Amino acid sequence: MRVLGPAIAIPLIVLLLYFLLPGIKEQPWTALRIAGAIVAVIAYVLVITARIQLGRSFSVRPEANELVTHGLYSRVRNPMYIFVDLMVIGLIFALHLHWLLAIFAIFVVFQVRQAQREAKILQEHFGQAYLEYRKRTWF
Repeated sequence: MRVLGPAIAIPLIVLLLYFLLPGIKEQPWTALRIAGAIVAVIAYVLVITARIQLGRSFSVRPEANELVTHGLYSRVRNPMYIFVDLMVIGLIFALHLHWLLAIFAIFVVFQVRQAQREAKILQEHFGQAYLEYRKRTWF
């Protein structure tokens, strides 16, 4: 399954950051840090769920393979973007890397632009079906 690589790589990278970046594991586990870790884990599970639900329609470049409207996609058009963002925010707080919030803001701008490009392609390919889907969903 193509999802397995990122599903293993993401936690591995986070663990490496935790153990290898100086000073991170020595930081006290405050309520904010614990909340960040919980948000990151829940968001990670939702990212993997969204990726599985997307199935063969997943691609890095915008393509119109299939209009996925079930599961998380029945409420949100771009759940992977949203949950990746929540996961990153959680990790920023859990790992005390608050300076990354500035870079994260730029990352979100690129995601919004990518979502707009994807929406244009899906609308061109699926027409009215996509417009109806947009009316029922958020972002």
